[in-house]
Amino acid sequence: MTQPPAFITTEEYGSRRARVLDALDGAAALVLAGQEVSVPTMLGRWRTDRFFWYLTGLDYEAGAAVLFDPSAEDPRRRITLFLRSRDPEAERWDGPRDPLDSRLESKLGFTHLRRVGHLPAMLTAAARRTKRLACLHPFTAYTEELSPDLEVFQKVAHHVPGISIEDRTQLLPEMRALKSPGELALMEQAARITAAGFAEVLAFLRPGLRERDLADKLVATYRAHDAEPAYELIVGAGLNGTVLHYRDNNAPIQEGDLVVMDCAAAYGGYASDVTRTFPASGVFTEEQRRVYEIVLEAEQAAIAAARPGATFTEVDRAARTVIEQAGYGDDFIHGTSHPVGAEVHDVAPDGPLRAGMVITVEPGIYLPDRGFGVRIEDDVLITADGRRDLTGSLVPRSVEDIENALRR
Repeated sequence: MTQPPAFITTEEYGSRRARVLDALDGAAALVLAGQEVSVPTMLGRWRTDRFFWYLTGLDYEAGAAVLFDPSAEDPRRRITLFLRSRDPEAERWDGPRDPLDSRLESKLGFTHLRRVGHLPAMLTAAARRTKRLACLHPFTAYTEELSPDLEVFQKVAHHVPGISIEDRTQLLPEMRALKSPGELALMEQAARITAAGFAEVLAFLRPGLRERDLADKLVATYRAHDAEPAYELIVGAGLNGTVLHYRDNNAPIQEGDLVVMDCAAAYGGYASDVTRTFPASGVFTEEQRRVYEIVLEAEQAAIAAARPGATFTEVDRAARTVIEQAGYGDDFIHGTSHPVGAEVHDVAPDGPLRAGMVITVEPGIYLPDRGFGVRIEDDVLITADGRRDLTGSLVPRSVEDIENALRR
């Protein structure tokens, strides 16, 4: 398996920041990495805010921030990266940190670095000069804490009269939604590694195993290809396959079970998201086959509906119509699509689909009273003239291909 570089270039990160600065049209803005928390993410380790990561490539960098200040006289200081101070005692535990020098500027692709202690004064100065502060982080519901930049800006506005706070929260989602060639290369590699994991499972699956055996096989395959699980894997056999976010992954796999596997790799920070449903015994029963083929028909209808100008609602309707007409409308209990990229459930800008977006298509039918569920999910790139299925041909999907792959 040929592997592309597992990173985005510093030049691409710099281009993203330059686009933000230009789009702000004279307003100042702040993107914050966030503070490390003890509660682990689904990947088992705290990570920086994905907007900060998208603009810098820096992960696990608590307390950092990027300030966009178009009013700075020196063009080299219009985008500043703030990093937390060095702490010799902490570095004995967590590893050494670089000094702020020209080598670090070159390594990170920034022309101006400062420690976070300088941020309050520099942000206040930018606010005084521009009189405009633009929110880039998504707003939160009124029941939650304020979004991080809005919280800071309201404090600044109490100290600097005449400040206006603007909503620019669609800027970064719109940028992230349209994948660059480098991003697509990483996502396609994630898809190939995901397919390698499913190939291992197809050679291994049989009654008598536990769900955990399959999950472990998948994770081992991902890591053998320098990838990690893109999310907490779901391996649900029989009745467990009807639980959308099944997490236990430890039940025995019985003769006649369908096994729903929502499992995919992330490579270079970019996720795949694929689901397959396989018969543990190697063949589908007549009822299982009939339901499976309805779901597959629904997926194909939704993929055909995905194109520039279409909406998520239209893609969902294409899948849902097939399932409703087959009499299973009440058994399709979730949406059909979401964006995928730097996060498995990536940010979704307002408006219709555009060329360069990558979305999932994942209809399903869940029948607890019959003891099985079926979900089929693939990643689809929206192109100028329609769409390209990134994963459908990589992992067996038709009944015949699945049964042939399981034949031993």
